Amino acid sequence: MTTTEITIKGMTCGHCAASVTKELEAITGVTSVQVDQPGGKAQVQSTNVTHEQMAEAVEEAGYEALEFATSNG
Repeated sequence: MTTTEITIKGMTCGHCAASVTKELEAITGVTSVQVDQPGGKAQVQSTNVTHEQMAEAVEEAGYEALEFATSNG
């Protein structure tokens, strides 16, 4: 299991967070998503999911993934 924290540009409301959550949860291999809209971050637990897949999902929701921090555990 891998935990990735994504810094996301442009989330300004609860609807923004819900859109990002929906798109990230749709990725095969994602097991958990927690979005901190005021902090502009998403924490994703996954197996065999690339940063590129996560960035595409964030972009599909209409936002920009700026930075990824990943830890295994």
